[in-house]
Amino acid sequence: MKITSRVMVAGAVLFTLGFIPALSVVQERPPGTEHDGPAFTFNKIAEGVYHAVGTGSMSVGANSTIIINQDEVMLVDNHASPAAATVLLDELKAITDKPVKYVVDTHYHFDHAHGAQIFGPDVTIIGTEFTRRALLAGDSKGGKTWPRFVGTIPQQVVTLVAQLDTAKAPENRAALQRRLKIQEQYKLATDVIRPTAPTVTLNDRITLFRGGREIDIRFIGRAHTGGDVVVFLPREKVLIGGDLVSTNPSNLGDAYAGDWLQTLENMKKLDWDILLPGHGQPIREKERLDHWADYLRDFWAQVQELKKQGVSVDDAARRIDMRKQAAHYPNITAVGVDRDAVLGAYEVLDGAR
Repeated sequence: MKITSRVMVAGAVLFTLGFIPALSVVQERPPGTEHDGPAFTFNKIAEGVYHAVGTGSMSVGANSTIIINQDEVMLVDNHASPAAATVLLDELKAITDKPVKYVVDTHYHFDHAHGAQIFGPDVTIIGTEFTRRALLAGDSKGGKTWPRFVGTIPQQVVTLVAQLDTAKAPENRAALQRRLKIQEQYKLATDVIRPTAPTVTLNDRITLFRGGREIDIRFIGRAHTGGDVVVFLPREKVLIGGDLVSTNPSNLGDAYAGDWLQTLENMKKLDWDILLPGHGQPIREKERLDHWADYLRDFWAQVQELKKQGVSVDDAARRIDMRKQAAHYPNITAVGVDRDAVLGAYEVLDGAR
């Protein structure tokens, strides 16, 4: 393995990664794994490379990427819960019998990093030092994302129960019962989360050579969070991008919108033919990076101007107009943006993070 930046393992400097051992998975099955039908679709992208996308039969949070090497498997992102990660390993047996030995966190958000606790100490988890600090500090179970997307689950269950009580049509009841089961299982799965941090961290870049495959893990700039990485397979020309570019606008609550523009330019410098996002389908059109840059540039200019005028977060969220971007993001139909996006931008402008 080539190391081009300082590598930390549990706080100690190492000069070789030859220590990396074999798979060890905690045997106790976590709660929340009950589901009907396959939980994942494994879409083949290149030889030994699969994009794992949730089917909707359970809440898995985000996509992951499976890289099957000569002797082992690398998992890029590990889903929203230990239950989801456990089911992924179950279903992974349909495409390989090789063990998972490496896990990469593209960033610290719960939907990408909360499956890591199922892996024992012999599995190497890789991420930036920023991601490690955030997970150790409990940021993945706080901040803006967890309360919004996970903290609302109990109320969603109550609402579904109420709807089921009044539903008459058999097809409506069946759909509600299915949704209720998924949410109840998701609640069980998220109740046992213990954020698990990377055991190998990087500031800049780590390159692994596994059999005939080169795997380049890079931090190329702040963007969706302060510590996103991309995983680049140069021979296959595949770039695994986490939440740096998605089908729809990414959540900006923990973002660095101004820095993100340069990070996108850095992504363009990599020689890739297909980009695997953390949400949505594979991206082959490189102009999609330009579309997202236009969105960020527009948002960042407006938020800076409104803050300069002394406009509050709430008022700015109501006033920002992103309709110029609707040609590429058709879900934009009215004036106004997510409050968390503005709050996060104000925090950056105030130097609060």
